[in-house]
Amino acid sequence: MNLPLKYNVRSLFVRKGTTAMTVVSIAFVVLVYIGVLALGGGMDRTLTTSGDPRNVIVLRDGAQSEMDSYFPPEKHREMAALPGVARGEGGEPLASGEVMIIQILKRADGTESNVSLRGVGPAAFAIRPRVRIVRGRSFVPGRAEVIAGRGLVRRYPALELGREVRFGRVRFRVVGIFDAEGGSFASEVWGATEDFANAFRRGSYYSSSLLRTSSPAEARALAARIEGDQRLKLKPRLETEYYEEQARVSTAAFRIFGTVLAGMMAFGVCFAAANTMYAHIAARGREIGTLRALGFGRRIVLLTFLAEAALLGLLAGLLGALLSLPLNGLSAGTANWMTFSEISFTLHTTPRSLLVGIGLAVATGLIGGLLPAISAARRPITTLLREV
Repeated sequence: MNLPLKYNVRSLFVRKGTTAMTVVSIAFVVLVYIGVLALGGGMDRTLTTSGDPRNVIVLRDGAQSEMDSYFPPEKHREMAALPGVARGEGGEPLASGEVMIIQILKRADGTESNVSLRGVGPAAFAIRPRVRIVRGRSFVPGRAEVIAGRGLVRRYPALELGREVRFGRVRFRVVGIFDAEGGSFASEVWGATEDFANAFRRGSYYSSSLLRTSSPAEARALAARIEGDQRLKLKPRLETEYYEEQARVSTAAFRIFGTVLAGMMAFGVCFAAANTMYAHIAARGREIGTLRALGFGRRIVLLTFLAEAALLGLLAGLLGALLSLPLNGLSAGTANWMTFSEISFTLHTTPRSLLVGIGLAVATGLIGGLLPAISAARRPITTLLREV
């Protein structure tokens, strides 16, 4: 087995032209596939890091997200007074009644997209300690001021610090830029709940209520207490679970699209791999015949040519994975399929996506090399030895 295997490996590097073309073709498929997975991985990391296990988010019963949820402020005040809700330094409950609104804004390239506006209560920053102002200052309620997430400012000129932007019937001034340590809040615009309600004539209601507790166990107990209160008729969830569901829904599209696209491209590249293997076999008929005459059976010939095809795919996979590494950390933006608004994130290339990409390349090489390997194993020794 060692002799024919070494012979096949060396032959890959003897015929450098055809080998290089096939390796590059398969590597391009791997690059595209890992790139799509990196998009999904970046969005998944952004959403899953947004939640805090000590926070409980409460929506209207039956609502899937804050965008289709609403309930009167009285229910928020009732929940803020429940046992288990943490208190701030001044004794006030750490509870934020919030509204979510979609606003269409122009990107730097002239296209338009939905942007999330979040109206928050005074306790919002204490409940979300990872949100911090990086430029300017925070907004003052009642003065039509907003702060913009750093992920949006790069893409929307209207949200630059100091500029005014119309939301509803009111012009707001951007007084600060904030970051959320990689969370999805950096893709939102924050302002006071009452200011956004006034600008859009939304009346007096909240989209959600965010409650802070002292521990994850307290958060689960508080969620169970709210869910069991038939007077409230609201849907409490741990904030981590809420954003994990958004991540599952939003990244599923990337996984499906990436798999379909890579499968279609790999199908075409299989023919390139098959052509390469057929060319290698056609040029080595007498050599294959000699191996058969020396006593190496058809199964050995079949396995060695499959090993050659797998090595071809492995080289292509390693090249594609190497080319994909610069994608890690690049900025991107797409729609959150739960809120239908834009979310900014950075591409995240994981070791798993690299391994899956390399595995796809090896599989492509094996599928492309299967028929040529069978053809080489089945040909009679006398026919092979007569070839020039």
